Amino acid sequence: MCGIIGIVGTTEVASALYDGLTVLQHRGQDAAGIATVDGARLRLHKGNGLVRDVFNSAGVSKLRGRIGIGHCRYPTAGSEGTDEAQPFYVNSPYGIAFAHNGNLVNTEALRKEMFEDDRRHIDTDSDSEVLLNVLAHELQVDDRGDLTPEHVFKAIAGVHARARGGYACIALVLGYGLIAFRDPNGIRPLVLGERITAEGHEYAIASESVAFDVLGFKRIRDIEPGEAVIVTEGGELHTQRCAEGAVHAPCIFEYVYLARPDSMIEDVSVYKARLRMGEKLAEKILRERGPDHGIDAVIPIPDTSRTAASSLAQALGVPMREGLVKNHYIGRTFIMPGQGERVKSVRRKLNAIELEFRKKNVLLVDDSIVRGTTSRQIIQMARDAGAKNVYFASAAPPVRYPNIYGIDMPAASELVAAGRTVEEVEKALGADWLVYQDLEDLIQAVADGNEELTHFDTSCFSGEYVTGVDAGFLEQQEAMRSDSAKNERRSA
Repeated sequence: MCGIIGIVGTTEVASALYDGLTVLQHRGQDAAGIATVDGARLRLHKGNGLVRDVFNSAGVSKLRGRIGIGHCRYPTAGSEGTDEAQPFYVNSPYGIAFAHNGNLVNTEALRKEMFEDDRRHIDTDSDSEVLLNVLAHELQVDDRGDLTPEHVFKAIAGVHARARGGYACIALVLGYGLIAFRDPNGIRPLVLGERITAEGHEYAIASESVAFDVLGFKRIRDIEPGEAVIVTEGGELHTQRCAEGAVHAPCIFEYVYLARPDSMIEDVSVYKARLRMGEKLAEKILRERGPDHGIDAVIPIPDTSRTAASSLAQALGVPMREGLVKNHYIGRTFIMPGQGERVKSVRRKLNAIELEFRKKNVLLVDDSIVRGTTSRQIIQMARDAGAKNVYFASAAPPVRYPNIYGIDMPAASELVAAGRTVEEVEKALGADWLVYQDLEDLIQAVADGNEELTHFDTSCFSGEYVTGVDAGFLEQQEAMRSDSAKNERRSA
């Protein structure tokens, strides 16, 4: 996952793009970048690190222009060097800067096509650069000089016909404006917003609606699966569905962990979805252990699980206690590049309040359990703090399969639940009792917010991939994207 944002304004947009990226920082903390159009010239600044580290006030002031895009990166494919910080840029046709969230599942086939058929060179290992060049080629195929909406929509239809996977993209085309589009299944989120000022009408497009809140934009709607949105330099809005027939299947893990609770995705409040997850989990606990469950306190593992833990505790009739204090100057453990960094970060990130654990049966609640290393350490922290029994609840089902659409779960061998029963995972984590959310309950918790949602991408829980997977693809992904493969690249 990554965070992307684009704005067509009536005044300078660099500072607004910066503010938007800081709100989307939870989606990626490896690198950040902003590109703006200043007359006929592209202004681009990007680098490794958090948004606040990549940019300073002097740097932002140099990004002149009232049209621009921004990106914060979370690496799942490719390397972790500055070369793969986005936005990417190609100078033909027109000059295009490009920001992408997601992952393709046919990257290597497209890379070969780009070289052999389209005569385009791909300079990095990033599938984002591949996707940019596919877009550039499709825009050039029927080039008649000045771009028209019809020309752009035809090009986006060509991209959808060639690319497979989960992707949400924003492109900045010099001399024209912004183009945004979303994969035909709508796996990765993308939202359209507007703001009316004294100077005129402004539009913004972002990964999450929370970016609009801080900027004063009003959320209009989610961009539809397969839809393309154009905002010209003159502020004209054009939209068209450029791919039909695919199953609408947004990523359910967005609601579990990735998105901020104050975001709306597919007309569903992430906050309310997580409240319902906690309620569903409480119902399961009561079914399995009855009202005499013996739980003295519910303790969320901050921050993502706090919402589900609050409704779970209320439904169980036990107090929720803040027994773990988070150091907010440490980044999100899940999206750190490498298992070694995740392991080292747990003790730096969390500290236990012993009074909330001593001689109690505590139920720790987390949004999900992926690799299990963090969960294992937190369970041990609870024991060290004096807990009598440590129970563990996951607001999501067991993660048993790789994610191939932009979340860093590339290798089944790294997933603690892969090939294990719940009892075996319970033993591996060192918990006295472990309970997972049922997949049907998770789906209902999210879908209750929007009755039109009938399918989700649940691949990391179910192993069912909505785009289909070619033979050998998962094995190839593990070889390229596993922690061991990344460590070898770093060493090299």
